Amino acid sequence: MADMRHTAAVCVFLASALGQTSFRITPLHPVEELRAAALAAHPPAETGTFRKPDLVDLATLGAGIHFDIRYATQNNFMGAPMYSEARAFMQRPAAEALLRAGATLRAEGYGFLIHDAYRPWYVTKMFWDATPGNLHGFVADPQKGSKHNRGCAVDLSIYSLKSGKPVVMPSGYDEMTPRAFPNYPGGTEKQRQLRDMLGKAMEAQGFTVDKSEWWHFDYRDWPEYPILNVAFEKIGN
Repeated sequence: MADMRHTAAVCVFLASALGQTSFRITPLHPVEELRAAALAAHPPAETGTFRKPDLVDLATLGAGIHFDIRYATQNNFMGAPMYSEARAFMQRPAAEALLRAGATLRAEGYGFLIHDAYRPWYVTKMFWDATPGNLHGFVADPQKGSKHNRGCAVDLSIYSLKSGKPVVMPSGYDEMTPRAFPNYPGGTEKQRQLRDMLGKAMEAQGFTVDKSEWWHFDYRDWPEYPILNVAFEKIGN
C-alpha cells in the first residue's frame, strides 16, 4: 500500500494488479448498510417520452475490447464489490458509436479497456451516500440520475495492441484529484498525448468527456433514455 494520503486522510492510493494505483475513500457508512438503503430507495420520477432501452453486452462486440470491471471486485474506490457480475452494457446506438471510435484507435495501435458502462441507479446512490461532501464533484447526484444509469456513459482507457498492456495516463481510474481532469497539464507528454488521443476519437463519434474525469464519456443521446435500476443478473444474455 502506498502511503500517499489526500483530502483530510479520507483517501488513499492502493497498488493495483496492473501495477498502477487505485484511489480509495473511506466510505461514510458500512457498504452493506449503504446497499440495503439504496435497494430500498427509488429513482427520481421522470416525465416525458423516452426510447425503449436496448442494452447491448459490450463483451459481444469483439473488436479486441478488453475489460477490467473494477466494481465487480474490491479494486475500486469503495473497496468492495458493487456488482454481482463483471459485465458492461450500453444502449445500442452508444455501443455502435463506441465501435466506430475503437476502429480509429486500432489504426493507431490501441484497443479499448472498459471499466464501467451501464450502472444501476441504486449503485449511484451508494456512491453518493458513501463519498465525503468535498468529493461529491466526482460522483453523480442520485436525485438527478447519472448518464451511466441511462446506459449512455462509459468509463474506459486504452491498451497497447503490441504489448497487450494498459497505457499509463496522467491519473489512475476513479482518482478523485485534479490529475483526473481532462485538461490537467501535468503528467508526462506521452501520457497527455494518449489521454487526448482517446478523447478525440470518442468525441468524433458523439461522446463528450466529463469535466472531472478523462475516462468518463457520455453519448449524445443520453436525454432520450430513462434512468434504469435493473441489476446485472436481471439483464438477459
